[in-house]
Amino acid sequence: MKLLVDADACPVVDLCLAQAKARGVEAVLFCDTAHQYAREGVRTVVAGKGADSADFALLSHAQPGDVVVTQDYGLAALCLARGCIPIRQDGLVYCADNIDALLMARHESGRLRRGGMRLKGPKKRTAADDEAFLESLCRVLDQRL
Repeated sequence: MKLLVDADACPVVDLCLAQAKARGVEAVLFCDTAHQYAREGVRTVVAGKGADSADFALLSHAQPGDVVVTQDYGLAALCLARGCIPIRQDGLVYCADNIDALLMARHESGRLRRGGMRLKGPKKRTAADDEAFLESLCRVLDQRL
């Protein structure tokens, strides 16, 4: 098992790395050339510039049982199909029971934006969000070990 992090604009990279280190789990960061991350002792895969390049790089490394941190619903769905356990940055663990509704909401939001409607962006991240993520990540990692 590895911890794969979709690190482009990811607010929980350091939390992920700390938990992986505490458990002796390999962590790999994936980013594109616009969001390069470098952490000592952690492998970073830098994908080419372009939409979804980091996502495709992550997916090509994903193996059944890996834990994947991403806020991208499409990538989460593909990781589920590969037998991975994707988790969102607020602690939501993606699963067969919730991914279809999330993908539908993403589709609807895109349709509304293309029609000219302005939608609210994400709410400001709080310490409670970090705590919820940390709790979920620890539970998922501990179940896999």
